[in-house]
Amino acid sequence: MERKSIYENYTLDYKTEYDINEESYFLIFNKDNKLYLDPKTNKIPLIKNIEKTSLKIKNNVYIGNYNNKQCFTIDVEDNSEYEFIDLHSIYDINVESYLLGGRAKQVLYWYKTHQYCGACKTKTVLDEEELMLKCPKCGITNYTQIAPAIITAIKKDDKLLMARHTYFTKIRYALIAGFLEAGESVEEAVKREIKEEVGINVKNIKYFGSQSWPFPNSLMLGFTSEYDSGEISVDGKEIDDARWFSKSEIEKPKSDISISSELIKDFIENR
Repeated sequence: MERKSIYENYTLDYKTEYDINEESYFLIFNKDNKLYLDPKTNKIPLIKNIEKTSLKIKNNVYIGNYNNKQCFTIDVEDNSEYEFIDLHSIYDINVESYLLGGRAKQVLYWYKTHQYCGACKTKTVLDEEELMLKCPKCGITNYTQIAPAIITAIKKDDKLLMARHTYFTKIRYALIAGFLEAGESVEEAVKREIKEEVGINVKNIKYFGSQSWPFPNSLMLGFTSEYDSGEISVDGKEIDDARWFSKSEIEKPKSDISISSELIKDFIENR
């Protein structure tokens, strides 16, 4: 499946001097990281279409151009007259707004949490050539934080291994996933996570695709693999059950919001 690109109508720009005007776009987040959409269009609103009388902006970051207009990500104090929407839900409303909202959310969080240098406590400033906060005193730089993670479809004959996580109350069984550790390759991460979580070894690891996952700031790297050896074993703390599922036992995902859904659909349709 070829995903819609964030760059279809959006371009990066890093200028630090700009003129906010009525034709600028605002991606507005509340304290719960929910996003405001124009109720008339279900899209990112232009400033001129926002009731601004009680809009109390806390942070404001210019993130580029959307539909050839300036685009800003901001967070505000709670406003009861605004209806904010969970970013997951926005995917099914407007994919383009979801993609841009995902970038805006990650940039805003990074900006809010890196206002001061971690070494000397000096106030940081935005760079003029790239999205970077730098310390004017000691020169330390901070870029937007992206946490790479792997997710893997493990196949054995005509079955797919799925596990039940103790901390996912709404999801019964899911694919094995986890973050990369410093110093390891993605292939090593795939093998390690699978061994740690379900006790088996895999082979024939193949890259499937990637996806930005702004919950909060991950880059998901999808893989397929084949069972090699070992018996399923779970620790009962992070994973409380894991087993092999046939195609008929797996419910086809209703949404394609995640690369996990794509991997499962690929198994069902092309196993």
